[in-house]
Amino acid sequence: MRQLAKILAALVLLSGLTSTPAVLAQEGGEDAAIRDVITRQLDAFLADDATRAYSFAAPGIQRLFPGEERFMGMVRQGYPPVYRPRSRDFGALRQTPQGPVQEVTLIDANGQSWLALYTMEQQPDGSWKIAGVRLVREDAVAA
Repeated sequence: MRQLAKILAALVLLSGLTSTPAVLAQEGGEDAAIRDVITRQLDAFLADDATRAYSFAAPGIQRLFPGEERFMGMVRQGYPPVYRPRSRDFGALRQTPQGPVQEVTLIDANGQSWLALYTMEQQPDGSWKIAGVRLVREDAVAA
């Protein structure tokens, strides 16, 4: 009986060790994929590429703002730090009940720092889309 308990304990330990790298790899891949989507959309805004920028918006955002030009107009008017960031720095990726939220610090054209909170949505094909962005003005101003 004692030998059986040792064997079971060893199996539990080994199964935990073998599953941990897979979980970490999955989380690392999710982080990279989410950052890539945000980076590509920010690059599209800088290039004034409405088609590409719009392609990273989740279906719900596309329903709210049908058409690439309408979407770009909304971003230009309501989200200037997202539309024309001088710099960007990725922060933490947090899991929330609404899905993953990626923190990105953006510096706008005037040097004002903003915390952009990107709510992400995984699509049926496994890809990630941007379901919303909330901007929080920070106290810092860059030179």
